Amino acid sequence: MNNFIYLIEDVASKRAAIVDPAWDVPKMLELSEKQGVTITDILLTHSHPDHINGVDAVLDKYDAQLHLSQPESEFWGAELGKPSLHYGGDIIQLGETEIEMLHTPGHTPGSVCYQIDNELITGDTMFVFGCGHCNLGGDPNILFDTLRHMKDSLPASMIIHPGHNYSDKPTSTFGEQIEGNPFLHFDKREDFVEFRTNVHSRIRSTPYQSVSHEQAERMLKQAD
Repeated sequence: MNNFIYLIEDVASKRAAIVDPAWDVPKMLELSEKQGVTITDILLTHSHPDHINGVDAVLDKYDAQLHLSQPESEFWGAELGKPSLHYGGDIIQLGETEIEMLHTPGHTPGSVCYQIDNELITGDTMFVFGCGHCNLGGDPNILFDTLRHMKDSLPASMIIHPGHNYSDKPTSTFGEQIEGNPFLHFDKREDFVEFRTNVHSRIRSTPYQSVSHEQAERMLKQAD
């Protein structure tokens, strides 16, 4: 799966939030101890098993608050005890650190990104030179709208931190994605949906490389 798990630390309070705990959770728990922080919050970008299968391991060690979006909770349908449910634009306070939840549906109905200053944890909404599939509860039409909104609203300098290591580098600026992410090149909804649904998985493989606008158009035409 090549997952990324993120640990957000608030220096002042020695609190930490873990994002999408899965697979390598023991290493993250060791890291939290080494850093001298207490994991008080668990942030989920979405509820697919490869992003949540370590939640229980975190809760076994820490009395942490689980955070996810209200739409994702409804989509997931799991009995979660007393999770903290949010909507896009909500601020999660981690000590002195403010984390803004951005609702970015498409991969799943309640997928979110988490913004800390000029850093954005994108989950499966956006990878470096790619984006998440829509096969498990997603909708490519909605993902098209989400990515268009991100393209129109996020600064080029913003650093994105994806949910999977599917490229030859772990992070990227949003400006680099505007230039090289094929899913940001399609202005027509039908072209995006066709590329996401029927073309991409047949002609691209990891590690994803930068794709120009012209290359993306050729990929779409050659697949016809």
